[in-house]
Amino acid sequence: MQILNPEFLQTLFLTFKLAFITTFLLFFIAVALAYALVYTNFRFKSVVQVIVSMPLVLPPSVLGFYFLMAFSPANFFGRFLDETFGIKLVFSFEGLVIASIIFSLPFMVSPIQSAFSSVPKNLIEVSYTLGKSKFITLLRVIIPSSKVGIFTGCVLAFAHTIGEFGVVMMIGGHKKGETLVASIAIYDELEALNYTLAHQYAFVLFALSFIILLSLFFVNKKFTSF
Repeated sequence: MQILNPEFLQTLFLTFKLAFITTFLLFFIAVALAYALVYTNFRFKSVVQVIVSMPLVLPPSVLGFYFLMAFSPANFFGRFLDETFGIKLVFSFEGLVIASIIFSLPFMVSPIQSAFSSVPKNLIEVSYTLGKSKFITLLRVIIPSSKVGIFTGCVLAFAHTIGEFGVVMMIGGHKKGETLVASIAIYDELEALNYTLAHQYAFVLFALSFIILLSLFFVNKKFTSF
């Protein structure tokens, strides 16, 4: 059975590994960004908001192209990382993680930002009145009151990372066992006319997307029904 094919299982493992690491790291970045955008005023705040939202409208190939140019050892930043830290991001798993974090940024930040905006101000003021710091208020008041938005952001970022194609193709290529993820594997198997294996990859992603969205629907329904 091809479903027990080690290469098939390895590609799925790499796909989920990328999605889990991206979602985990993105959570901390998104919470910090959402907090800054909702509760602080600073110069160029609108510019930061636009930059966070850019991946929503940019073609993935455009973002992938600029990642490729920035991380390439032939250019300044890539050469600096290579010569100073020995880090090579082009066609590597680490490069995939960084590219996925940036490309999935709005899918995590937007729901959390919206949830933070909905937290009643009197709860936050009571916390400050009781002498709690901004950080403790974030941990004990804002985040617990925003759990649905945070869950939604995590689910969307996870699902988006699994299904991403353009950025992943350009920055990671398709090195088996290193950067080949399921969305790229479908394309490779179609080119090789191996429709059976392409269907297996496609079905796994289809079923997973359905389950993720269904769970998101039920969670939102449960918390909004109170």
